[in-house]
Amino acid sequence: MTMSASEKATFLHTQLIDWFRAAQADLPWRRDRTPYRVWLSEIMLQQTQVATVIPYYERFLEKFPTVGALAAAPLDDVLKLWEGLGYYSRARNLHRAAQIVAGNLNGRFPETASELQKLPGIGRYTAGAIASLAFGEDVPVLDGNVIRVLARVYNVEEDVTRSATQRSLWGLATNLVPAGYVADWNEGLMELGRRICVPRDPLCAECPIAERCEAYRLGVQHERPVKRPRAKTPHYDVTAAVISRADGQVLIAQRPLDGMLGGLWEFPGGKREPGETLRDCLAREIREELDIEIRVGSQIATVRHGYTHFRITLYAFACEIVRGEPQAIGCAAWTWAALDELDRYAFPVTDQQIIAQLRNGGQLGFDWDV
Repeated sequence: MTMSASEKATFLHTQLIDWFRAAQADLPWRRDRTPYRVWLSEIMLQQTQVATVIPYYERFLEKFPTVGALAAAPLDDVLKLWEGLGYYSRARNLHRAAQIVAGNLNGRFPETASELQKLPGIGRYTAGAIASLAFGEDVPVLDGNVIRVLARVYNVEEDVTRSATQRSLWGLATNLVPAGYVADWNEGLMELGRRICVPRDPLCAECPIAERCEAYRLGVQHERPVKRPRAKTPHYDVTAAVISRADGQVLIAQRPLDGMLGGLWEFPGGKREPGETLRDCLAREIREELDIEIRVGSQIATVRHGYTHFRITLYAFACEIVRGEPQAIGCAAWTWAALDELDRYAFPVTDQQIIAQLRNGGQLGFDWDV
C-alpha cells in the first residue's frame, strides 16, 4: 500500500528518532550541550570529519572554556590552536563572532537561526544546527550528509549542486521538521548520513528507514545524489624563500588576514607565472611582498599538497638579502625568528614540512651555481 506524504513523514520521524536515541555516538559536544559548545563544534565540523575534530575541540575547550575567554585571546593564539585543522577562515570568524557575543551581546548567543546568521561564519545550515540543538527552535539543517539522505529517500533526480534543487531540498527539510523533536531529528539525519547512508557504499541493510527509501526500492541508491562532474583540479608551482641571516634566524611573514590562510605565518613567496623560472618567480615575489632583493641559493625542500579546489608543488630555496630592509608591502607583518622559536607561530601544513626538513638536517647554505 502506498503511503501518503504525511504518513511517510511520520514513519521517518519515528524510525529515525528511535534509532538515533538508541545508537547515537558518544561525542564530547553532546555531553554538556551549551550554546557555546554547540557553536564551537558546528564550526569545527564544517567540511571536517568528526574523528579529526574531536582532539581540536577538546584542546579548544581546555584553552578557551567560555566565549569570553575566546574573545579575549589574541588571534595568533586562536590560529595556533587551530593549526592543521584547515579552512582557517573558520578560526578567524570564530574569533570575531566570540568578540561580538562577549562584547555586544553580554555573552549570550542569539537564540534563533535568523539572528545567529548575523554572526561571522554562520550560514543557514550552521544557524539551523545551533538553533535546533542548543535552543530547540523548529528549523531544519541541510549539510552534505542530510542532502545525501533526502536525495535517496525521496529519489531526487536533479543535480543537488544546482540552486533550484538546493531550494527544493531546503523546502523538503523544512516540511519534515517534527515540532518538539527537532534536536533528535536533525542530529539523527546527520548521523545517519555520516554512519549509514555514506557516499559510495551505503549500508542499506542497517538503515532504519530503508523500508521507505525510494532510491533503495528502485536500486539506484548508488546513483544518488546526482552531481555534475567535477572539473579537473588545477595545479600550480609555488616558491618559498627561507631567508636566513648570520645569527641563524629566518624571515617569516604573516599572510593578509582577508585572504586564503589569512593570519598564518609562512616562508614568503608565491605562485610561478607562465614562462618564469622558479628562481625568477621567487625573486619577484619577495620584491613585491617585502620590498627587498634576495639571492636565491640551493633548493632545500619540495612539498606537494592538495587544497579543496587546487593542488600545489611548493619549492623552498635557501636565500639571503642582498639589498634593502623588509617592509610589509604584500603581507600583514614580518619578523625574524630562530628555528626553535617557530613553534610559537601558526603555519600552514606546507610550511610545517619545510620547518621539519630544516630541523632534520636541512641546510641553509648557498650554492650559487645551481
